[in-house]
Amino acid sequence: MLLRLFRRPARRAPEPEAATPSDLVRRVRAIELRARRLVDVLFAGQYVSAFRGQGIDFYELRAYVPGDDTRTIDWKTFARRGEPFVRRYREDRELTVIFAVDVSASMRAGNGRRPKAEVAAELCAILALAAVRNGDRVGLLLFADGPERYVRPAAGQRHALRVLRELLGARPRGRGTNLAAALAHLQRVHRRRATVFLISDFLGGSFTRELRAVADRHELIAVCVRSPLDAELPAAGIVRLVDAETGQVVEADSGSPAVRAAYADAVREADEDRSRLFGALGIDEIAVSTEGDYVPALIRFFERRQARAAS
Repeated sequence: MLLRLFRRPARRAPEPEAATPSDLVRRVRAIELRARRLVDVLFAGQYVSAFRGQGIDFYELRAYVPGDDTRTIDWKTFARRGEPFVRRYREDRELTVIFAVDVSASMRAGNGRRPKAEVAAELCAILALAAVRNGDRVGLLLFADGPERYVRPAAGQRHALRVLRELLGARPRGRGTNLAAALAHLQRVHRRRATVFLISDFLGGSFTRELRAVADRHELIAVCVRSPLDAELPAAGIVRLVDAETGQVVEADSGSPAVRAAYADAVREADEDRSRLFGALGIDEIAVSTEGDYVPALIRFFERRQARAAS
């Protein structure tokens, strides 16, 4: 299949090198500073209004006063005490936010200014810092051709930075992408409702059944990170393409308009199928590129969420 042959049009991604503690600290600090500035300037208020909390908790009973909504009267208390009391509630503001992040070889491949993995890490840092600033808990699931690492959700900035360290320091055992296995694992390890950011280039196989199961239980948001070569083959003559995950090699005449068009059509068709699936399941999608600025895409996402919350 054309998409399978051309889906990783880049040199084979290198094995991740073990970062020294000082290197990892520098990378975490650099991403943290950029993410913190963006949260301070752009996203703190938008996050609060976009994510309302998962429900309401009973707060107290108090005596009824004229003007109270009669629907809030607790009739059992009225029967016991002979006078009306109303039930008061407050919003359960705390959320659990889980980042399910693809760390397969394809996330380290590409021809953009920086790897897709780096963009994914920055997006996680922004969203995690916005979450913990509002008292929410954050967790992490790393996956490749199977689950790689799970960090249970917890609150606080130290924990958010731990999530970022785990992501930046990941050395996955597998090279492939198995979204179905990752989603099934998430269902097993976290059963309570959560907001899940699924971050990947979505160049793996079928995962419809598992996606539907996760979307039924959790609020699922898909973040698609792509490099330019994931969508378009440049005109460079005869080229040797290597699948970053399998090592499969194919030669193609990228100077042929027909070859480039077939490649682009195959990728576009797969993306349209995936977007239709997300739409049918009520899954929000954020699309970002390694070549551009992801801030506008995040702003549009928050604006969509705010508009829905206000309606």
